[in-house]
Amino acid sequence: MSVPSSSPTLEANVMRLAETGFEAPTSLLARYGLALERVEPGVAIPGSFWGEEEAGIIGTTVYARNDTPVHSLLHEAGHLIVLPPDRRTFVHTDATDSIDEEDATCYLQIVLADELPGVGRVRLMSDMDAWGYTFRLGSAQAWFEQDAGNARQWLIDHGLLDLQGRPVFS
Repeated sequence: MSVPSSSPTLEANVMRLAETGFEAPTSLLARYGLALERVEPGVAIPGSFWGEEEAGIIGTTVYARNDTPVHSLLHEAGHLIVLPPDRRTFVHTDATDSIDEEDATCYLQIVLADELPGVGRVRLMSDMDAWGYTFRLGSAQAWFEQDAGNARQWLIDHGLLDLQGRPVFS
């Protein structure tokens, strides 16, 4: 699994927070001890690795605007969730260079999409593909279903998924 090496193409058809609202994602992140801070339109998003409308992370806060893609919010939140709480406070913009943590983050963002009304994993994986995530099997869904056993096991071993693959909240 990998993400683009340069800023992705902005996709107009991916689901954005304006469609889902901030209430459900705020509640979801709070279950992990994280905060979601809404950024005003046109204002640069603090802690955004990719810039533009992509979500940002600083400490235990995820930053997003109405035009932030839901997959971006869940990915950046996932980075914080997979980290032990004592490491979260030191995060600013770039959470990890660990392949295991990156894979776990991608897997977790797909699982967490089912926790947001109107989103779900199928839509999220489609949006991940549109954004430019690259997987050796060609799509997020193929990776998730056929090639992500190591990421799933990592999440189980770290107490973030139960044995049935459902999220475990802190």
